[in-house]
Amino acid sequence: LGREMLEKVGYIEIGMDHFALSSDTLFKSMAKKTLHRNFMGYTNNYTELLIGLGVSSISDTWTGFIQNNKDIDDYMTQVNSGVIPISVGHKLSQEDTILRRHILNIMCNFETDWSNEDLQDPALFIGLDRMKDLEKDGLVEIFSTNLKVTEKGKMFIRNICMTLDSRLWNKQSSTQIFSKAI
Repeated sequence: LGREMLEKVGYIEIGMDHFALSSDTLFKSMAKKTLHRNFMGYTNNYTELLIGLGVSSISDTWTGFIQNNKDIDDYMTQVNSGVIPISVGHKLSQEDTILRRHILNIMCNFETDWSNEDLQDPALFIGLDRMKDLEKDGLVEIFSTNLKVTEKGKMFIRNICMTLDSRLWNKQSSTQIFSKAI
């Protein structure tokens, strides 16, 4: 119902749970296929570097993620001591960066392409195989070197992207996963 209401007053879906007017820079970026997504959501400003400031914030260097200390007292102690308040970090593998590129392409452009050898990885093809049921349901169209999300599939973009998340599929954990699709 909310989607229909937004569309009725002129908003257009630009990505996962995001809508914009045709006059908005986000819509224009989507139309030009220059839309980008980071921890904060969709943006018309592409960057491979995002510096998070503050307690629990996350920085992204494109090849890795770093999270600041989550405890305010520890965070302030470190900052006041001249120490960068990092609590955890993760360096992305080549597989991670390839899958990340495809996931972002799908989230921002509703399509991705792996015709370039640099954009291929065994994990990509395993993820594409997981999408066979989504293809049968009419949510995606998979071709020999590219994938397109159908209009019907746009509502399931999170589910589509999850099929390419090899860390999610390989992780045998009881930890809570946030932004989980229902």
